Amino acid sequence: MDRHRETRQMHSNLRDEDVYTKRRRIARLAEQSPELGFTSLNHLIDLDWLREAFRLTRKSGAPGVDGQTAKEYEGDLEGNLRSLLQRAKSGTYRAPPVLRKHIPKGSGKETRPIGIPTFEDKVLQRAIVMLFEPIYEQDFHDGSYGFRPKRSPHDAMDTLWRETMRIGGGWILEVDLRKFFDTLDHAHLRELVSHRIRDG
Repeated sequence: MDRHRETRQMHSNLRDEDVYTKRRRIARLAEQSPELGFTSLNHLIDLDWLREAFRLTRKSGAPGVDGQTAKEYEGDLEGNLRSLLQRAKSGTYRAPPVLRKHIPKGSGKETRPIGIPTFEDKVLQRAIVMLFEPIYEQDFHDGSYGFRPKRSPHDAMDTLWRETMRIGGGWILEVDLRKFFDTLDHAHLRELVSHRIRDG
């Protein structure tokens, strides 16, 4: 079966399923077809998908540049999600600027800048993560623990401990790459993403 037919078949099967089932099917297809580039994923994001994204979005974070809290957004949740869906689907959604804050880094006087998106932008980001995660989780190295579901720093330490005991000691090297995220090549990152997601 050609790749486009596989993707079309998956989309026709996903229309009437709940978000959890859709994500499981995407993961299964990604696992079974490691070379498959997914297309036309945009239509999977619907109101149910955004409701689940809202549910999974952390509500206690600081508000972004618009000052809107999660509680305020929830005040007209259905209206806000419908508006967000319409703007996202029509291509008119523009992410607002992030609120720049500097937080202490470690125990010294150094700080690091962080960007705080608006709550609505966090919801849409979560919706995209929900779409990408089942695909890329199939490709990630099993020894990778950073920012992955059901994996924590404690899991990484447990694995490190087990492997150290298994090989009978050795060296452990901790590396902190200065300004790593500031220096990522976004063009290269987009190129890597495009191998699996071809929506553009």
